[in-house]
Amino acid sequence: MAPEREAGRLAGQCVGILAGGGPLPGQVARAVTQAGGQVFIVGFQGFAEPDVIGPWPHRMIRLAAAGEILSALHEHGCRDLVLIGPVRRPSLVNLRPDATGARILARIGKALFAGDDGLLGAIVRVLGEEGFTIRGAHEYLAGSVARQGAMGQYAPDDAALADMELGRRVVRQLGALDIGQGCVVQGGLVLAVEALEGTDCMLGRVGTLRQPDRPGGVLVKMAKPGQERRADLPTIGPRTVSGVVAAGLRGIAIEAGATLITDPAACIAMADEAGVFLAGFAGGDAKTT
Repeated sequence: MAPEREAGRLAGQCVGILAGGGPLPGQVARAVTQAGGQVFIVGFQGFAEPDVIGPWPHRMIRLAAAGEILSALHEHGCRDLVLIGPVRRPSLVNLRPDATGARILARIGKALFAGDDGLLGAIVRVLGEEGFTIRGAHEYLAGSVARQGAMGQYAPDDAALADMELGRRVVRQLGALDIGQGCVVQGGLVLAVEALEGTDCMLGRVGTLRQPDRPGGVLVKMAKPGQERRADLPTIGPRTVSGVVAAGLRGIAIEAGATLITDPAACIAMADEAGVFLAGFAGGDAKTT
């Protein structure tokens, strides 16, 4: 959305942000206020980082205290909501929902026991039934959405493109099963796939799996087929780049238009310094141009 149109849409509105961990909740809040809107942040206790959400009006609330969350959002006049930042799925034993939370859990039903896509889709549906419009973080962070092609000084060669294509096919299969959003491929060999542990932990074990007789290796991340993109877009950041460098990989390939970069300038600078490529590919294939 063009900045002038976004400013017009947000003028006088208060956007609610349901914040998990990481820097993105603060980046969304900054983008909204710069466009003329206001924000109120619900920081999930144990996940949201106080330093990140501190500059804006906020309240730290337990994840399952749905009554308190909804009351706070309505109290501040929030109509649009953004769900952003990682939150680990709690066990039912530790959830301790309030009365409203128990009612919402009943409405979510079997999706509570499904994969992330099913659960997120159900949460988006229920919040819509509560009168909110769910927006994707990418609607406010256009500058942080991966673009197609090489984003730094280095571009993938033919061997890396072949690894990217294999990785794309692997992640599509993983995503269809609602398992993960990433994998690492080296010379046609799949070294690791991402599951519940997340990208950082996957990269931590790749260093011991990398084959010395094959060139480099590529981290591939992309959205799952049919993924609820308003709640869980693939995300990379400086920590991802550090993990790729530490694992001895030669590049990062991410789906253009469907992956968020928490600090694009820092990620590109780090990749350039390490001689690693950072490239966006179209969702249908691994071509970068």
